[in-house]
Amino acid sequence: MAWGEAKVEDKRKEFIYKFEEKIHSFTGLCRQYEISRPTGYKWVERFKEEGLEGLHDKSRAPSHQAFKTDDILVQQIIGLRIQQPTWGPKKVLGYLKRHYPNTAWPSTTTIGNIFDRNGLTVCRKYRRRVPARTVPLAHCQQPNDVWCADFKGWFLTSDGQKCEPFTLTDACSRFLIRCKKLDFNRGEYVWGVLDAAFREWGLPLYLRHDNGPPFATCAPGRLSQLSVKLVKAGVMPEWIEPGKPQQNGRHERMHLTLKNEAATPPADNLVLQQIRFEEFQDYYNFTRPHEALNQDTPGNVYRPSIRTWDGCLRSPEYSTEYEVRKVMKCGCISRRGKHLFISEILYREHVGIIEQEDGIFRVEYGPIILGTIDQSNTFKVPENKWRRARKA
Repeated sequence: MAWGEAKVEDKRKEFIYKFEEKIHSFTGLCRQYEISRPTGYKWVERFKEEGLEGLHDKSRAPSHQAFKTDDILVQQIIGLRIQQPTWGPKKVLGYLKRHYPNTAWPSTTTIGNIFDRNGLTVCRKYRRRVPARTVPLAHCQQPNDVWCADFKGWFLTSDGQKCEPFTLTDACSRFLIRCKKLDFNRGEYVWGVLDAAFREWGLPLYLRHDNGPPFATCAPGRLSQLSVKLVKAGVMPEWIEPGKPQQNGRHERMHLTLKNEAATPPADNLVLQQIRFEEFQDYYNFTRPHEALNQDTPGNVYRPSIRTWDGCLRSPEYSTEYEVRKVMKCGCISRRGKHLFISEILYREHVGIIEQEDGIFRVEYGPIILGTIDQSNTFKVPENKWRRARKA
């Protein structure tokens, strides 16, 4: 069994006392205590310089750290963390590198250690992560390929008013285009926000959203008045599958940041809450580093669309291969002496009918497949009407 610390020190004292008696030779004394001559001289010198206190073990920690982070940098890191308490080491380092590129900042590990030493680390519960089973945004490669829209879950302001903001983001750059509390969650109000965004930033190729109103209905193709306007504006509506919000996961993740940064706790009233939304929009786009963008900001990545919007809604055009029919007020089209009900939503719009190889006719509204007409001249909606229907 190894000696405890106190017993070792007692042996050192015995060694010194016998050395001072000068009865034994120094070599023999070292042999008796099973130590080398240099070790024996070390303890003798320690005793002459410091007395009995010199026989205690001393710390082996280095007196100087060669790569210690400068105190000025440490204070800047701590100050930024206090100013942005929700940021981790990666975001802090990304922000500092972007604003002070000529400074040699420490690594994220060192910054995390600085947080630990100063009590700035907040432990979080880790959840088991599973690999994604779908690639719903595989066609999103550039800004304005896909915009995402949704209503964040409602909450009450301090005066008891219901607040459910409408949000609009660019899926590629994560740029927050709009964050606005609407008076009503109806199509005409949402279209007003979209129209203003189109005029400011141009048109995306797709607009992704869920299956709730005003984005979708039970009509063929899931068309609503809002999605009809999108088609006429030159934007393809894109619905996620019901019960799968992860297919719009980038937008939902922004909602979590919105909740934590701008709605917890809520403002005193709706006016002040909207001011918070506007401040959050500026902070999210131009201040907060985003990990998916290599700690860059969405505002530095996003670019306006080259497809400008003139405010004119244009009905879809069809080639000469199509039969074109106009939808009547009752929602029907007339074909071969028979009225076929399509949808009242498409009143005054034109649908295209094209024959397929199996003798079945496909009914389309621009890029949206509505259903088929069989050989008995009967219109049928696909069995899974919630499945996204659009032309390849």
